[in-house]
Amino acid sequence: MNNSIFSFPVPANEPVKGYLPGSPERIAIDAELKRQSKTVIEIPLIIGGKEIKTGNIGQVVEPHNHKHVLAHYHKAGEKEVQMAVDAAMKAHKAWAETPWTTRAAILLKAADLIAGKYRALINAACMLGQSKNMFQAEIDSACELIDFLRYNAAYASEIYAMQPKCAPGQINSMEYRPLEGFILAVTPFNFTSIASNLNMTPVLMGNTTVWKPSTTALLSNYYVMKVFMEAGLPAGVVNFVPGPGSVIGKVACASPDLGGIHFTGSTGTFQGLWKTVGVNIDKYKTYPRLVGETGGKDFIFVHKSADAEAVANAAFCGAFEFAGQKCSAASRMYCPKSLWPKVLKGMKDRCAKVKVGDVLDPENFVNAVIDEPSFDNIAKAINYAKRSKDAEIVIGGQCDKSVGYFIQPTVILAKKPHFKTMEEELFGPVLTVYVYEDKDLDKTLELLDTTSPYGLTGSVFGQDRIACDYIADKLRYCAGNFYINDKPTGAVVGLQPFGGSRASGTNDKAGSSFNLMRWVTSRAIKETLVSPTAWKYSYMKKDTK
Repeated sequence: MNNSIFSFPVPANEPVKGYLPGSPERIAIDAELKRQSKTVIEIPLIIGGKEIKTGNIGQVVEPHNHKHVLAHYHKAGEKEVQMAVDAAMKAHKAWAETPWTTRAAILLKAADLIAGKYRALINAACMLGQSKNMFQAEIDSACELIDFLRYNAAYASEIYAMQPKCAPGQINSMEYRPLEGFILAVTPFNFTSIASNLNMTPVLMGNTTVWKPSTTALLSNYYVMKVFMEAGLPAGVVNFVPGPGSVIGKVACASPDLGGIHFTGSTGTFQGLWKTVGVNIDKYKTYPRLVGETGGKDFIFVHKSADAEAVANAAFCGAFEFAGQKCSAASRMYCPKSLWPKVLKGMKDRCAKVKVGDVLDPENFVNAVIDEPSFDNIAKAINYAKRSKDAEIVIGGQCDKSVGYFIQPTVILAKKPHFKTMEEELFGPVLTVYVYEDKDLDKTLELLDTTSPYGLTGSVFGQDRIACDYIADKLRYCAGNFYINDKPTGAVVGLQPFGGSRASGTNDKAGSSFNLMRWVTSRAIKETLVSPTAWKYSYMKKDTK
């Protein structure tokens, strides 16, 4: 028996590779992109460590070239979802009793495999399947994914070390048990790292999962699942179940063994799952833990003292990087009238130079949005603004889905503060700006606070630092991640724990120990060394004098 008391140190963040022409990483990614572009793979379900093929087939295509098929995948039905639930529960006891350091070692091995042997494979799959350029894929499916796995081992060390003090005649301890049931992990298309983390955070703490991956991120997610298996993850600990969310959610939420849901996706879907759990609450063995990060209407608020060039750059990058398909992407901006001409010019200058297109061309800064429904929704909003007397398209506005789902970076000037695109999440490269009178600072802050139901990310720009503090205080509940003189995106594991509240989720802060605590249930244990036999209180005893 290994009886050492071990603590994993807080790691350094995984360095971001530069992908300069001729560099080893550039040569590797170019070769892997070429290979995957010429290959069509078959993606099965993986339940209890076994590949399951249902024969109900869907296609994985490139968003930037939607006639190009990358994979055929098998869809789960109700029978397969129940198989996954049963496999997760069968694996639960042995995995819960596995030493936590062994569990951590498996995750750390997966991190090393992705950092080295499989970096090009998974990054290329992310590029082709989710339409990210090589730098964006490197940030997501390599660096952030690796950081989640490595940092979580350090956070687990801290949690297990949190013990109560002992007292004379007694030993006190705290046992951190996994939840009593399986975890349903519902993961999004936009970040491969999040898909990994939504499974592996509960898994590190001794839980088992049923993984419902996004159908538009299956290629990279499947390869990540294969890496978990190669790293030594036992059969049944994670069960990979592509298929319709309605089917998977129905079966999983009906199970009395549901221990929790770890979710990233739309607000409507999460609220639907929450309602279903509420309806079934008397059927469960325990109250399920519900942890979710959902939508956002993330903002940039500009004070009159701000540097206009810095604002223009932050708005451009915050709104248009990753084609605006980040939960944290800048979606609305409030700019004082005195600065707006300079800010607009700075954005126009940048947008005039930006290229939009296929990920295989490294010069393209903006790539495709994920699929046709997303494209149609964004295009509909842009066309609405074009027709409205209450808005003006001041940059971009072009949409073309003939080859790929491409939308030019677009800036809408809203003439009224409650214009539709100031309020509704679009999840694409569209920024709506409301220009306010400089004297109306407090009125505009109140407007920002009450316009959107979300509370995910936001930022303030101003060279008057006292004013920035004032604005930050006024907007205290508007964002779970708040930035001063920076774009409202780019949270890094270990540096800015991520999550928001209001309609944006439960704010359980991925990338920190807070999230790990949600996947354990504690037991306080007191051992009395010599059990007492007397029962009287001291004042009840007879005077011995």
